[in-house]
This record gives sequence, C-alpha cells and structure tokens, in this order.
Amino acid sequence: MYALEIEQLRKTYAGGFEALKGISLTVEKGDFYALLGPNGAGKSTTIGIISSLVNKTSGTTKVFGYDIDTHLELAKQNLGLVPQEFNFNQFETVEQIVMQQAGYYGVSKIQAKERAEKYLTKLDLWEKRKERARNLSGGMKRRLMIARALMHEPQLLILDEPTAGVDIELRRSMWDFLKEINQEQGITIILTTHYLEEA
Repeated sequence: MYALEIEQLRKTYAGGFEALKGISLTVEKGDFYALLGPNGAGKSTTIGIISSLVNKTSGTTKVFGYDIDTHLELAKQNLGLVPQEFNFNQFETVEQIVMQQAGYYGVSKIQAKERAEKYLTKLDLWEKRKERARNLSGGMKRRLMIARALMHEPQLLILDEPTAGVDIELRRSMWDFLKEINQEQGITIILTTHYLEEA
C-alpha cells in the first residue's frame, strides 16, 4: 500500500488558470520525498488538495488507501500537515497549542501530555512550553507547527516549504529531526521546497 497515491490531478482556478495539469504521483510508505519546484509550480496547490483545504477540479487522491473523496476522515487520521503560514492562535501558549491539536484527534489527555513532552523536547521547545506563541522567534514557530502536526502521530507528514525563512543552523537541526522520525518511527515525509540542495 502506498502512503500517497495521486492520479491525473487537475486544478483550474476561476478565470482559467490551470495550476495542476494532470499530475500523477505515488509515494511509498516510509519514504522521505521532496517536491522540488519554483514558486508557482503547483506544489502548495497539490498539498492543499491532499489535505482537503483546496478543492480539486478532477483526479483522485488516496492517503494510505483512503480516497479523500469518500473516506476523508480516515485519510486525515493518517495525515499531519505543516502549512507554509503560521496558523495557530498567537496568544495561546506552546503547550496549549499542541494539547488542543491532540484533542481534535481524540488523543487521551495522558497520551497527549506524553507526546507534547516528547515532541517539544526533541524540537527544543520544552523550556518554552508556557510561553505565548507570539513571543517565539520565526524558527521556533516553525518547529511548533511540526510538533503540533505530530500530536496524533500520523503515518504521513507533509510540510510545505518548512525551511523558508529559517537560518542555516536551524534548518540543519530541523532536517536531523525529520530524518530521525522518518527512520525511527517510520513516518513517511513529503516536503515541498524550492532549494535544490534540500531535494
């Protein structure tokens, strides 16, 4: 079974702009996969469709065998998304943000606390857990987005331009963490980038 199967995916926006022209893609379970392309190439549109944030024009998308048209909730249980933009409440604490995410997916409070400590520690945010998100640096906010996306322990983690605006040292530590969860937990990772060296 593939972690992700896309067949003949098309997206045409109002006004006739064709963002996706029938792409097909399969990603094996356990892969670490990069979608490389310049801005405007359709990478974010593809991710938007996979995560059901953007409506496709035609084609099929399956996450671990679950078609997003017919089994969206099951597909979402297997999917963690780290979007390009920060989309959490800036006035909540780091801990509140990750705990709420776990709650959305029905993770028990005990499990959620364990996972929060695990992922926030690995991402060097545990000491900042009581800090309001708005006080974090851009790199810390990016790591918070990753921790939040992992709280329900999805089998597939998708990151849209995760290193955009992140300094080189932080970029390396983020890469090390992603490699670790890919190898040790078997999480399939797909990321978009316009940096050739990252792909």
